[in-house]
Order: sequence, then structure tokens, then C-alpha cells
Amino acid sequence: MKSRFLPRIAPKAIGLGLLMAAGAAGMAFADAAGPVVNKGDNAWMLTSSALVLMMSIPGLALFYGGMVRTKNMASMLSQVFAIVAMVGVVWCLYGYSMAFTEGSHELVPFAGGDHPWLGFLEGYQWNNLVGGFDRAFLKGITPDSNVPTFSNGVVIPEYTYMVFQMTFAMITPALIVGSLAERMKFSAVFVFILLWVTFIYFPIAHGVWYWAGPDAIGDAAKALADAPDDAAKAAAQTNLDAVLNNAGYFNKLGALDFAGGTVVHINSGIAGFVGCLILGKRIGYPHDIEPPHSVTMSMIGASLLWVGWFGFNAGSNLEATGMASLAFVNTMVATAAAALGWMFTEWLFKGKPSLLGMVSGAVAGLVAVTPASGFAGPMGSIVLGIVAGSACFTMCAYVKPKFGYDDALDVFGVHCIGGIIGAIGTGILVAPYLGGTGLTDYTIKPGFASAGDYDMKAQVIIQAKNVLFTLLWSGIGSAILYKFVDLIIGLRPTKQAELEGLDITDHGERAYNP
Repeated sequence: MKSRFLPRIAPKAIGLGLLMAAGAAGMAFADAAGPVVNKGDNAWMLTSSALVLMMSIPGLALFYGGMVRTKNMASMLSQVFAIVAMVGVVWCLYGYSMAFTEGSHELVPFAGGDHPWLGFLEGYQWNNLVGGFDRAFLKGITPDSNVPTFSNGVVIPEYTYMVFQMTFAMITPALIVGSLAERMKFSAVFVFILLWVTFIYFPIAHGVWYWAGPDAIGDAAKALADAPDDAAKAAAQTNLDAVLNNAGYFNKLGALDFAGGTVVHINSGIAGFVGCLILGKRIGYPHDIEPPHSVTMSMIGASLLWVGWFGFNAGSNLEATGMASLAFVNTMVATAAAALGWMFTEWLFKGKPSLLGMVSGAVAGLVAVTPASGFAGPMGSIVLGIVAGSACFTMCAYVKPKFGYDDALDVFGVHCIGGIIGAIGTGILVAPYLGGTGLTDYTIKPGFASAGDYDMKAQVIIQAKNVLFTLLWSGIGSAILYKFVDLIIGLRPTKQAELEGLDITDHGERAYNP
């Protein structure tokens, strides 16, 4: 709904347009006199926020740290920790506002409609990818500010929603450094990530997850249904169209991304891949690179990721309801299936099942089920996990050596490839006849969520468009940012510093002392 004093804003959302799909979050600011916050929902969302933070620190830090060499352990931990801290502050300054407020509906100043490649920009609104600054510095948020969830008439505190989304913004750029491990200066990482979240993450989050929310749509649809004459109906239809148009571009298309397959994993995975190509290989790669210094640390980190991911996926429902339970169960079973998928594939082709392979497979399953967690059924999630585990093993064990790129900790092979599998798979597994939830339409019966029409081919095409755009936006944008940072401060340390290890040369300390 639209408050008298506040602009519309939306959390993570899925398909909008005439087909509305219930998923990760979406909102308009709620009236102070509106619905009362359910204490159980708020407690669940605060708990989920803490769980997602645990995914980054210490989960991701330990998972990555165990896979690098001893001389770079403190460096890897420092990079992840610093990214989490920096993005938390940036999110409050302008990130939350850029991602989850209504942007300008003015057209992009481009008149190239006949251009074979750029004609699509004609008529393109800024709000398709960029929000506004109504919430810059968290302006206007109070303990009494509420935002809607996916259910009509249900709200949670805006502070709760803001900090939940903050934890997603924290972990996404931290994933990138796994591709760049052991050969990028701390200063370069810090500046690059600051630019990356600003120009890559916030626009993608807005484009996929921003929408006007169920109450705004329901109110507009009800006004249309209640219109007494043709003139009133025309005005009400114009208003409904405006509400539906108040969304990110891929949200309007109907893209399904429950908790971040495109926004988080494909986005960070392709950025890492581009970075490893621009940086070049580590000195001595592949023959003189020592194996992971602590598989034990990586197993601990992966286990913390698995536990924290319940907040990531089930928390994205924004309510402690049966849909959160579905996302919880899907997260559990897809991860287990992917761990087995990687293990058995490795066992078959390499002769032995490794612990690092099992935990990497689990992470691949977590990645793949992220966009599908609130849409697929448990059996579909198991299939998705098996496919992701086996496919990501193939990418890391065979494709990477074949082409010779140094994606140090397999961010591309696990997060980007797993994210693509999950994003496309979501368009299939949402099918009700495959055990999925189907789509949701908030306009058929105003004030209630109704079943929407589903066409598998059409949905898969929408999913593919979202994947392709994310690959291009993040891939090309990241390349530009890497080159810019290289120009102003340089990306790589000196050869001597890299050989000595970034623990000493960047931080003046060691992770382990005799």
C-alpha cells in the first residue's frame, strides 16, 4: 500500500505484471494505522538476519580460508571481514535506498530506436534498474515503520527488513574474492568491492526484487473492480497499470528468484570469473600451487554456510508460515542431494570421494536451490541438487583445467554455474504438476493471492533472459571496474609480495604463529 507520507518501496520479489509469483519479498511502506506486526514473524526474520550474517563471518571466511595456502589465510579472512563491515555501512548510507525504493520513471535520454543493438533503450525507465534516495541515510525509518510481506495485510518492521537485506548485500561481494584469492592487494579488493556493490549489485537487486507489494496491487485492482462507470474504470485501469509498472524490469517480466540465484550467485560468480581472467594466474599455477592448507577449516565453514542458509532461503519468505517451511525443507534436501551428487561423480571419475568435494557439492546445492527454494517441491529440489552437484564437479574438475583459467576457489564453477542451473530450473520446477507452488496473481481476487496462469516455455524464457542480462551487466561492468581500479592503484601485489604471502605483505601478521 502507499502511505500518505512515504513513497512505495519493495523487498525481494518475483514475477510481477499480470502474473504475480509469491517468493522472496516485496513491499510498499505500510501505514502506521495498518496491520499489526506479528511477533513471531519479526522474531523469525531477526533470527534469519543473524543466520545470514553467520554465513559470511565466520562461515564463508573459514570455507575460503581453509582452501588457500597458510601464508594467505589471514589475508582471506581479512578480505571477507572487511567487505562485510564496509558493505554494512554503505547499505545504510545509500545501498538500501538504491535497491528498494521507487526510482525515477523518467525515460533514459536516448533516441536510438532504430539502432540494431541499442534500440531497446528507447522508452526505458530509470526505475527498471535504479531506485531513488528516499531512504538514503535510513531517512524516515523508525521503530514503528512497517513494510508488507507477500501476504495481503501482513507486515514486518522496516528495520528488520532493512537489516535482513543488508546481510545479502554483505555476502554477495564477499563471494567474489574466492576467484581472486592469493593475488589481489587488499586495497584493490576494498576499492573494487565498494564500486561493485554500487554499480552492479544494487541495480541488479532493484531490477529483480523491487515491486510495489501485494497491498498496493490489491488496492488498485479492487478500485478497478468497484469502478461504477467507464470513465472510472479507465482511470482505475491507468492506476493499476502504474502500480504494476512500479517494479524492477525483470520483476515486471515475471522472473522468479526466491532468494538470490541471479542477484547473488550468478552476479558474484561471473564477476569473479572476469576478475580471475584480468588478474591472470597465480605465480606457479597450476603445478606449483600447494593443496588447501586445512580441509578441516573448509568443512567447518561449509557446515556453517549450510546452517546459515536456512535464514537465507526460508527467511526470504518474510513470514514464519508454511512457505518458510517449504523453503527450509527444500534447502535441506537439495543440499544433501548435491553433496551426494558431487561425491558419487567424483568417486566414479577420480576413484576416491574427497571431503573437500563433498562440502563443495553441498555448497553447489545450496546455490542451485536458492532461487527455487520457495517455488519447487522437495522431490524437484532433490533432482535439482543432484544435477547441480554433478555439473559443478564437472566444471571444476574438467572444464577449468581444460581451459586453464585460475578461478582459485571455484567461485565461477560453483556459484555462477550452480546459479544458472537453479535459475533456469526454477522456471521448470515451479510447475504445479511437478510438485511446485505455481504462480500467484494478486489482481484476480483483490486482497487475496490467487493461482496465476503458468506456461513452462514462457517462464523458462523469462528466466533465461534474467540470467543473460545478469551475466552481461555484471561481467561487462565488473571488467570496467577492475580496469579502473588497476589504473588508479593497481590490482596485483609485486611478485616478491605474492611469493612471500599476503598475510605479511598486506597485513603484517600471520594466521598461524609457531
